[in-house]
Amino acid sequence: MIHLFGRAKGDKEGKEGENPKNEWKWGVLAIVCMAVFIMVIDTTIMNVSISALVVDLDTDVPTVQAIIAIYALVMASFMLVGGKLQDVLGQKRAFLMGVGIYGVGTFTASMSWNAGVLLIGWAILEGLGAILMMPATTTFLTHTYRDKDRAIAFGMWGGIAAAGAAFGPILGGYLTTFYSWRWAFRLELLVVIAILLMSHLLIGSRPTLKWRDLDVVGTILSFAGLFAIVMGILLLRNYAYWQYISTLIGAGFLLMGVFFLWQKRRKKKGRVPLVDVGIFRNRQFVLGNTITIVQGLTAAGFFFIIPVFYQQVTGISAFETGILLLPISIAIFIFSIAGARLAAYLSPRHLIMAGLLLGMAGSFMLRGIFGLDTGTTEFIPGSVVFGIGIGLILSQVTNLTLSSVHDEHATDAAGVLNTLRQLGTSLGTALIGVILIIFIYTGIVEEIEKEAVMAGIPAEELATGLQGWVDKMQTGTPDLVVPDTVLAQLAEIADAAVSSGMLHCFDAITIFLGIAFIAALFLPRRAQPAGREEQP
Repeated sequence: MIHLFGRAKGDKEGKEGENPKNEWKWGVLAIVCMAVFIMVIDTTIMNVSISALVVDLDTDVPTVQAIIAIYALVMASFMLVGGKLQDVLGQKRAFLMGVGIYGVGTFTASMSWNAGVLLIGWAILEGLGAILMMPATTTFLTHTYRDKDRAIAFGMWGGIAAAGAAFGPILGGYLTTFYSWRWAFRLELLVVIAILLMSHLLIGSRPTLKWRDLDVVGTILSFAGLFAIVMGILLLRNYAYWQYISTLIGAGFLLMGVFFLWQKRRKKKGRVPLVDVGIFRNRQFVLGNTITIVQGLTAAGFFFIIPVFYQQVTGISAFETGILLLPISIAIFIFSIAGARLAAYLSPRHLIMAGLLLGMAGSFMLRGIFGLDTGTTEFIPGSVVFGIGIGLILSQVTNLTLSSVHDEHATDAAGVLNTLRQLGTSLGTALIGVILIIFIYTGIVEEIEKEAVMAGIPAEELATGLQGWVDKMQTGTPDLVVPDTVLAQLAEIADAAVSSGMLHCFDAITIFLGIAFIAALFLPRRAQPAGREEQP
């Protein structure tokens, strides 16, 4: 029987490199790989299913965008406290609790009858389950394997994570096109059940903190601050809320400032902080995290807007979208692994800079290709160059960032890095998606005047109706009473507006990568050990 809140009878506290029951040697690795796989594909598998979600749940693109962003936001907001809960509950109990919550979430998401249920199941419950599961995955491998076995285990861990990210879109596209997007969640549920059935192989650990040691105030402050910032960005799409947006985003940054001061206060009083903010005095650590945020932001934005364009303007299926994204996924996968070998010849700083330049080049190649007749031939070269760049960045930035801090701060540093990586993903979906939506609406307004006269409808009313149709991925017909000739012209205006919006999105992606490149210029020439300074 599985005990989520206490140790099962007969459980032992395992020693490093030792399976307490002498069972299947690679059983723990199998459990960890299954957990990592379902968490990673969750971030990519739904992007290719946007059209199906809009139709099946009677919703629109901005709502799906918000759900995707909130999933990453929940993980970003609670990743730090998730790491601390490992020390309060013990790694095995915290992990199994996370698996249980994740399973409830994926079942709920698979049964979704509207967007609200999908939000609860996928974004909230799965997100909360993931923050309990993710920190334990590396700990299990560290405690279970040694020497060559540990190297093999971590190699598999990284490979599975990369493969999940690479092949999530095509798997999600296949299931959505030939079965249903719900099967993506149902298959995850089967994996959850397999993990629970094999959980007796996991090694237990004793709690090292008490419940009173948890920083509840810090958790609330960090969640409220990040939530306000991301929601403020999402509301940019609606002009009616613009008067409140600066207040909302400003309040978010203010709360994050209070969070920073609160962490310093807890440390000064000898209490356990959610994170030791002293690590932010380390220049290499700060620069590495800046690049991590930008990498997550640009990649997430890319994987959100591409399916929106191709499914809406060219009308391809979810499976075809997955195939379209396969070359860039493979490029990221290969170069995130090959970058480790290239590090024998080039410094991490130069590899990251090369990756950022390639990312900018790929983005620039893509900015002008999107039109009514855009196919896969025009898309693949730029997307592959972009993917190679992202892969090179991924291969170096984690190690460069974490290697800059002392061992005593390694847990805090890893927690911050994972938090900011998820925050970048959330911001990318929110910000790049909002840029697309704003310029779509702007393009519609600029071209609608002539059609409004022909249809005998006020231009503002016609523009609003057409925008609502675009928000629903142009499924069905617009909520407008117009002649067929006008309707055909409206469809062309909508497609042209989406194409124009894509150009501005890739301009924004290029600018963000440029900012990260400037940050990379100040990285040390070589990855320096913690506590040492080297001039750029």
